[in-house]
Amino acid sequence: MAVIIGICGGSGSGKSRLASELADRLGRDRVTILPFDAYYKDLRDMPAEDRARVNFDHPDSLDAELYASHLDALRDGLDVCMPVYDFATHQRADDLTILPARDIVIAEGILLFAFDNVAERCDLRVYRRCPADVRFERRLARDVEERGRTPESVRQQFDESVGPMHDRFVEPSAHHAHRVVEHGQPLDEVVTAISAEITAARV
Repeated sequence: MAVIIGICGGSGSGKSRLASELADRLGRDRVTILPFDAYYKDLRDMPAEDRARVNFDHPDSLDAELYASHLDALRDGLDVCMPVYDFATHQRADDLTILPARDIVIAEGILLFAFDNVAERCDLRVYRRCPADVRFERRLARDVEERGRTPESVRQQFDESVGPMHDRFVEPSAHHAHRVVEHGQPLDEVVTAISAEITAARV
């Protein structure tokens, strides 16, 4: 039976990097990473102008039931077909990504611990805390470079939804965490400590 590690934190807090560094340290052949970002609800039946008004930083935008069921499958040694989400059109692509079942599953996402049915499935819960200004700069760089957005639109979204939803749902969910990683803690030391804890759990 696989062990599930949950990594949560605000947008731009460094969750994905921590997950990647952990996978490298533990061995990529032993780890499957399941990003919550792939599980946004499919809005293909909604008019395009209505999709643009959806608050994608609110828990209602995510399919937590499907995500939880995929965590269960991976824990039980079953491969899963992860959705492929198109952030430009806000709908799922027709293709799926097959994720293999492995000894260790790293679940990571902004709102991971905001859902009790997801948080309770994580054997070790890690919260990555990071100041708002640092998170914004990282999100700005990502959205402009990878998603073709303007700096103005990124700032507006951060001020109107990302920030408020972080304060309302993300930061309060840190109380679910077994370990809180503060911004500025040496990443190598964090990865070493968490890796040791995971390895001990597998013995």
